[in-house]
Amino acid sequence: MAELARWGLPPGSMAVLYRLIKYTVYVLLSLNIWLFLEEELVSASHAADPGWNILDWIQLYSATLDTAAWVLLLLLFELETAVIPDHKLVGWTRWSIHTIRLICGLGIVSAFLGYWGEWQVFADPQVLSTPVCALNPSQWAVLVDFDKFSSLADVDCRVLPPEVWVIPTLDNVLATPEAFASAWELALVDVINAGAWIGVVIILEVEVRLQLWGGMPRRLQPGVTALKVLLYVTLGGAAVYWGFEGEFLDFWDAALWLFAFVFIELNVFEWQRELKAQGRA
Repeated sequence: MAELARWGLPPGSMAVLYRLIKYTVYVLLSLNIWLFLEEELVSASHAADPGWNILDWIQLYSATLDTAAWVLLLLLFELETAVIPDHKLVGWTRWSIHTIRLICGLGIVSAFLGYWGEWQVFADPQVLSTPVCALNPSQWAVLVDFDKFSSLADVDCRVLPPEVWVIPTLDNVLATPEAFASAWELALVDVINAGAWIGVVIILEVEVRLQLWGGMPRRLQPGVTALKVLLYVTLGGAAVYWGFEGEFLDFWDAALWLFAFVFIELNVFEWQRELKAQGRA
C-alpha cells in the first residue's frame, strides 16, 4: 500500500488496474528475452564459428544480452523509485543495488558494442565472382533481411539479379544489393537505438543520484529535460522505422520499453514531488 500512497491512488480498482498493467508490461519484456534468443540462435547458425572469442559471442547474441540487462535494470529502477522506502536505501541494500546496476551497465555497453560489430559485418561486401547457379545450394544461404536467412536450395537461382554480393564475415551467405542495404540500415538503427537508451539510463541515474543528494539544480533541469525528450523522440523514431520495415519483434519490444519507461519517469516525478513536500529537495 505504500506505493499506492506515493501515487495518490485509492486502494481500489483503479490502483489494482494500474499495477496490473505495469507489471504485465514488465513480464512481456522478460518474455522478449526468450524471443530474441530464438531469433539469434537461427542467425548464429549462419555465422562463422566464434570459438571461444567472447566478443564474437556478444555480437551474435547482442539483442538477447541487451534485453536481459535492460529488464534487470528496469526492475532495479522500479525497486529504487517505487517499492523500497527511501530510508531503507542504505547500507547493504544500497550497495547491492549499485553492484547489480553496474553489472547491468556493463552488459548494456557490451551489447552496444555487439550491435556496432553487427553493423560492421555489412561494411565490406564483395561481388560474387562465380555464377550463383554453379554453387552447391546445400552449402549456401541467402540473406533475406537482417538476421533472416533462407537456404539457397529453397531459392530459384535464376530469379536472383546478375550482381549478387558475398558477405565475407558470414559463413557462405549471399545477398542481393537490396537485401544488403536493408540489413545495413536495420543494423545501423540498432546502434542508434542502443546508444539512445544508454543516454536515457545515464540521465535517469544522474536524476536518482541527485535526488538522493538533495535534488536536481534548477539551472540544469531545462537542459536535462530537452536532452531526454530528444532521446525519447529518437527511440520513438526507431520503433516507427521497425514497424514500417515489418520487424515486428523489434517494434513490439521498442514500444513496450517506451511504455515501461513512462512508469519509471512517473515514478521519478512522484518521488521528486514527495521529497519536495518533505523539504528534502
